[in-house]
Amino acid sequence: MDELDRKLINRLQQGLPLVPRPWEALALELDSSSAELRARTQALLDDGTLTRFGPMFDIERLGGAFTLAALAVPEERFDAVAEILAALPEVAHNYRREHAWNMWFVLGCATPEGIAESIAHIEAQTGLPVLNLPKEQTYHVGLHFPV
Repeated sequence: MDELDRKLINRLQQGLPLVPRPWEALALELDSSSAELRARTQALLDDGTLTRFGPMFDIERLGGAFTLAALAVPEERFDAVAEILAALPEVAHNYRREHAWNMWFVLGCATPEGIAESIAHIEAQTGLPVLNLPKEQTYHVGLHFPV
């Protein structure tokens, strides 16, 4: 990773400029070209330095719903259950925690009713009860990891 990669990652954490040609505006800021910045972003995704690059939507304002959920998965089934969740488009991501509820995930659905349907589907597929932890209050926290 060189200095331009670091500057690009730091800048992308603030979002793209909201202009008709955001990559060109970003290129001016970083003294590069838009093609170079897009290629570097793709290379950082390809090598795993970045795991995701894309917009963040307020799903509730769009009529949808999301929730944090967890499963208590027996260790010998952990990978198989993770694969089941990873195959579901409603599951934004899942991760391991050192806790009795050891698999946590976020469900995002087009409708609030979709949450209950997705939970029922996951319980049927895994044979495990889902701990549903819907949001009670919204907090906006800025998060930036300087590189």
